[in-house]
Amino acid sequence: MLSLAFVRENPDAVRKALADRHTEAPLDDILGLDGHWRRLLQEVEALRAERNAAGGEMGQLNRIIKEQGKSSQAAADYQQAVARHDELLERMRQVSQRIEELEGELGGVEERLNAFLLQLPNIPDAKVPLGEGEEDNVVVRTEGEPRAFDFEPRPHWELGERLGIIDFERGVKLSGSRFYLLKGAGAHLQRALIAWMLDLHVQKHGYSEVYPPFMVREACMWGAGQLPKLRENMYHDAEEDFWFVPTAEVPLTNMHRDEILEPDALPLHYVAFTPCFRREKMSAGRDVRGIKRGHQFDKVELYKFCQPERSGEELQALVNHAEEVCRALGIAHRVVQLCTGDLGFTSLMSFDIELWAPGCGEWLEVSSCSNCGDFQARRANIRFRREKGARPEFPHTLNGSALALPRTLIAILENYQQADGSVVVPEVLRGYVGGLERIGTW
Repeated sequence: MLSLAFVRENPDAVRKALADRHTEAPLDDILGLDGHWRRLLQEVEALRAERNAAGGEMGQLNRIIKEQGKSSQAAADYQQAVARHDELLERMRQVSQRIEELEGELGGVEERLNAFLLQLPNIPDAKVPLGEGEEDNVVVRTEGEPRAFDFEPRPHWELGERLGIIDFERGVKLSGSRFYLLKGAGAHLQRALIAWMLDLHVQKHGYSEVYPPFMVREACMWGAGQLPKLRENMYHDAEEDFWFVPTAEVPLTNMHRDEILEPDALPLHYVAFTPCFRREKMSAGRDVRGIKRGHQFDKVELYKFCQPERSGEELQALVNHAEEVCRALGIAHRVVQLCTGDLGFTSLMSFDIELWAPGCGEWLEVSSCSNCGDFQARRANIRFRREKGARPEFPHTLNGSALALPRTLIAILENYQQADGSVVVPEVLRGYVGGLERIGTW
């Protein structure tokens, strides 16, 4: 989240960011509530100061009353002290009552203010191209040549059904639309991809593997920035307060929620596999053929905590690590920088990685690598110290798929298909599928 101090001191910058993102948020409500909150706080602090001063004066009056008693020589001073004491006592009763009322009002204002702040998206980096949506994203580079075929390449849904490795009919029978079964070599290939990608990132790139819960508490969804914006796209068990993770980014963000990381702890690099669960409400009617979009899919996720000054280079490394998967698979890919209007809620800069799918005839997004700055760390109250005893700071967080399934599987099936209807298994995966070199024939 954005700090209240930043919003208060830079309202024009926040307003511009909202305009650049082509989105709305309750900025005016925040500024109005903040002014009201500060006025209330000023009154409370003035009353507290008055109460403290009165407490000191009452202490002096109590000593006078105790020392002088009702002696005839000090009767006037005694009566004056008693009268002033009673006057102050009544005033302090009124002040305490008013403070209690104001503190209750302050609490309500703070709650509303925090709720509004949680609706503000991150500020895009100055280097992010302006644009309204995905049509304005910028292709940064393309690597590899799309494979040339001497036959008409078939889409994965046709390949998968004819090879008996994707079963759409039984998937729908079990769970409804946008569900499917992977069977035999298809299921094995999916499992092989996950294991290989995890090994690549752990053994070559130095990430630490995590196997997180696939359900989390609501606080985790707020901390990672999935709520409130994406509430309608999440699966939730209200009775137990379990939210099915839409991405491993959620549990990985919250691993260190409410912690202060010790000096030398950063950077932290994590990799995790999870199934991901999303309602896909925003994509209703899109990509109804095949397995490109579903309510459940698998993903290998990379996540980083780092010192703020290093997040730019960490983002480039993250993109490169995701690209290495594409390179090792030998499939043409491209890197696309998201424009301001297509940035995710938590991101200040993002790059998508897309694999070419010749059967579908399109570039498929298989990764989105994002630098979130300190946005998530603030929401999840994650801090670090540069040295012992130093003031805690918010780290920067980054996340990226490396890679997402089943789109990577789609790209493999469509790029490695043969004229006889079989699919060659990429060489890097053969050791993970028992040496299998080719999946079936028609």
